[in-house]
Amino acid sequence: MAIRNIRVVPDEILRKKSKEVECVDEKILMLLDDMADTMYNTGNGAGLAAPQVGILKRLVVIDMGEGLIKLINPRIIESSGKQEVTEGCLSVPGKWGRLKRPAKVKVEALNEKNEKFTIVGTGDLAKCLCHEIDHLEGILFIDKAIEVVNE
Repeated sequence: MAIRNIRVVPDEILRKKSKEVECVDEKILMLLDDMADTMYNTGNGAGLAAPQVGILKRLVVIDMGEGLIKLINPRIIESSGKQEVTEGCLSVPGKWGRLKRPAKVKVEALNEKNEKFTIVGTGDLAKCLCHEIDHLEGILFIDKAIEVVNE
């Protein structure tokens, strides 16, 4: 496992759409582990998407303090409610934004064993799932922010 460099704006890779993972192989599993190590190494990241480490694959890792979640080809299949949130991003250092996100989302993805599963997130987990899945579409929180402030 390795710590990877986190891409920051204005790196163009952050604006590109990621490709579906066709095969969950050792390379994908190692990349997920590297992403988790990279996220933990920052000391303040709750999630990381593959484009943030320069890989245009639909991969996300999240840890909201209740254990690591690895998502392969995640997609939001249901959302409901609204919440106003404050977000930051490892790829947009020094900035915070206020934006609206769904209060609850249901996400379908593959796990490390190539098995389909669903995860339901509310509150901060819903916010994080939306934020990371946006990265897979080349969307940053600053694109949706009502207001952006510098630290």
